[in-house]
Amino acid sequence: MIEIQDIFNQFGDEYRRNHKLPLHILKTMIAIESCRTAELGGHVDECNECGHIRISYNSCRNRHCPKCQTLAKERWLQKRKEDLLPVGRFHIVFTIPQELNFITLTNPKEMYPILFNSVSETLLELSRDKKYLGAEIGFMSILHTWGQNLMNHPHIHCIVPRGGLTFDGTRWISSKKDFFIPVKVLSRKFRGKFLFYLKKAYQSNALKYTTGIQELTEKHL
Repeated sequence: MIEIQDIFNQFGDEYRRNHKLPLHILKTMIAIESCRTAELGGHVDECNECGHIRISYNSCRNRHCPKCQTLAKERWLQKRKEDLLPVGRFHIVFTIPQELNFITLTNPKEMYPILFNSVSETLLELSRDKKYLGAEIGFMSILHTWGQNLMNHPHIHCIVPRGGLTFDGTRWISSKKDFFIPVKVLSRKFRGKFLFYLKKAYQSNALKYTTGIQELTEKHL
C-alpha cells in the first residue's frame, strides 16, 4: 500500500523547490519523510519474558503523521464519543466559496477564527430563536482544511444535539423536526456573519496577499 511518506519521499524535494511553503508545512513534510527511518535513530525493545530483542526506528511524533499518530487519533475519537449526549444528533457542514480558498491558505491564523466564530454565532443565535428551538445548545465543531479530492477546501463539520436546555437551565427541549434549522436560514445567517468578520479583517489590513491575489490590496470593498 502506498503511504503519504512514499509520496513525500518521491516528490517532496521537487515540490518544495517549485512552491513557497510555510515553515510549519515544511517541518511536517520533513518529519513524515523521516518517520521510522534510520534518520531519526532507533531504540531497543526487549521482552521481559523471553529476552527477545528487537531494534525499532524512532517515530517523528508529528501530530499530522498518519504512520505514528494512529493510536493517538483513536484515543482522541474515543474521548469525543464520550463527550456526546445520549440523544439524537444533526450533522451540519459549513463551507466557503472556493474563491476564498487561497486567502484562507495564506492567512490561516486570521481566517480560521473567522470561520469558527461565524459558525458558532450562527448556531447559537438561531437555536435561541423560538421559531426554531428556543433553547441553549452545545455542539462539537471540527475544521477540515481539504476536500475529498485532497485539495485545499476549508470547511467545518458540526455535531449538534437534537435539542437543548431552557434558558434557565432546568429543562431539556427536544427538536420536533427531522432537521435542525432550514438550510436557507442557516446559510443566510452564516454568510452575513462570515462577510462581516472578513470585511473587518480586510479593512484593518490584517490579511496578507501573495502572488495571484495582489489586486485585493486595492481597497474597493
